[in-house]
Amino acid sequence: MSENTCAYRQSKEEVAEWLNSPEYREMNFNRKALSINPSKACQPLGALLCALGIEGCLPFVHGSQGCAAYFRNTLNRHLREPVPTVSDSMTEDSAVFGGQANLIEGLKNAYQVYKPQMIAVFTSCMAEVIGDDLNAFIANARNAGSVPRDFPIAFAQTPSFVGSHITGWDNMFKALLQSLADPRHGRWTNGRLYVVPGFDAYPGNLREYKRLVSAMGIPMTMLPDATEAMDSPHTGEYRIYPGGTPMAELADALNASGFIFMQRYSTVGSYKFVKNVQKINTEVVTMPIGINNTDKFLMALQEMTGKPIPAELEKERGRAVDSAIDAHPYIHGKRFALFGDPDLLLGLTGFLLEMGGIPAHIVCTNGTEQFRKDIQAVLDASPFGKDCGVHVGRDLWHMRSLLMTEPVDMLIGDSHGKFNAKDANIPLVRIGFPIMDRVNLHRSPIVGYQGAINLVTMIANTFIDQVDCTCPDRLFELMR
Repeated sequence: MSENTCAYRQSKEEVAEWLNSPEYREMNFNRKALSINPSKACQPLGALLCALGIEGCLPFVHGSQGCAAYFRNTLNRHLREPVPTVSDSMTEDSAVFGGQANLIEGLKNAYQVYKPQMIAVFTSCMAEVIGDDLNAFIANARNAGSVPRDFPIAFAQTPSFVGSHITGWDNMFKALLQSLADPRHGRWTNGRLYVVPGFDAYPGNLREYKRLVSAMGIPMTMLPDATEAMDSPHTGEYRIYPGGTPMAELADALNASGFIFMQRYSTVGSYKFVKNVQKINTEVVTMPIGINNTDKFLMALQEMTGKPIPAELEKERGRAVDSAIDAHPYIHGKRFALFGDPDLLLGLTGFLLEMGGIPAHIVCTNGTEQFRKDIQAVLDASPFGKDCGVHVGRDLWHMRSLLMTEPVDMLIGDSHGKFNAKDANIPLVRIGFPIMDRVNLHRSPIVGYQGAINLVTMIANTFIDQVDCTCPDRLFELMR
């Protein structure tokens, strides 16, 4: 072995050791103008998921083909389902002269080829940088005969360089209400509760919401409802529009007896529009992850509608409590690091605290100062949350420094966390979006009492698997 090779290996080991040091962590947290592996996607991806939840809706990207491919591929790899989306293929000349010609031609082709009931248009970076006026462009497309004058089109400005995928979801949902919902008819209501899931790429969660609300006998509409688009049955025949909220129920949304928003931070603008502008009876709850958060969700439904919580849900709660007791010895006192979207983290943190877990590091790239205050209040309410660090606006390279200098027992987050987990030699429990390296996790709910059972099972069994895989032969036992 040459001296150069030895020196290289020694240098490599020294660098690796330095990257794991407190000194490097301090430098890492002082960087300002560089983001390394942020835990977020861009606005149009969220707008796309929102648009998929309306029956017969064709998502339309006013931007380049490459952007549309990224949004589609990310959702496709998480859901393992085809994701229908079109774009008007803006290129260099569009950046100079504007994208109106592309939009007019694109709408014409989309309407004639794919025969949608409606189109949802949203923007990518290029269109936003040059300042394309979607309202004027769509009006000109109607005048040019690209689509009929009365054909429903919703549009949202979703610049990729501002906010994240949850912002895009919010902007698209608000645009659907503003563009396609009929005006409210005074005090008259349609007697339906509208359930707004927020950015949630778990069809299992959406099905669980519908099951819980229906079990209470509450007439409801999920808006938007991307359940079938995210998890359609394999019948041998492809359906480009597999389901979603019917257009008639979207049109009647502002006549709802009430709205309940299942996420707080991915619905900021739309929540204000429904509650403050439309003056509709509206509630927002913490994402019902864990027993306590599910209790609060069901009690909010009871207060809004006057419907009692049925015995079958009380029994379900009892089974969740039983499963938590069974798994408690494997989770109590363990240290956790978490990353993901703010609504998910708020729910997961409350769940871990009620299990006696110790959140040590929380990284939320797309969090706000309000999120920091809200999650700190949850942590302060439990003795297990007193030493947790909340890192808003940080990325997964920051998370790596935290894991190497203040070790934990488990990392919780999406597939992007696997590299940090490998370096820190700890297990990763995959919860969130996107999950690209495991199958079918999105089909199992993590909300409601059944979701609590699923979570405690997944986390406890991961710890047990780790013991079996790492223990010496003399401690390898049948019982755990």
